[in-house]
Amino acid sequence: MTHPIVQDTKGGAIITIQVQPKASKSECVGLHGDALKIRVAAPPVDGRANEAVLAFLAKRLKVAPSTLAIHAGAGGRHKRVLCTTLNAADVLARLGLTAGKGPVV
Repeated sequence: MTHPIVQDTKGGAIITIQVQPKASKSECVGLHGDALKIRVAAPPVDGRANEAVLAFLAKRLKVAPSTLAIHAGAGGRHKRVLCTTLNAADVLARLGLTAGKGPVV
């Protein structure tokens, strides 16, 4: 299955994310280009925003936080997160994404 924000790899699914730190609350706000936009309340200091993104995704995907890791972009707003326990189709389903439709936020 192909979708602009999720790709299957040998190690699991890679999710492309655009992060907005220091938001009023943590939430998924939909698609931003070829990325899923997530706002997190944590500031981008000492990796706290990265931790908040992983915690938010773990809860949203219903997976253990230890199964998620920042694959690329740890120092910026554009990130690629690896989920080792799900494939792309599972990620899309759990995020409420289908071809041509945005997430159910």
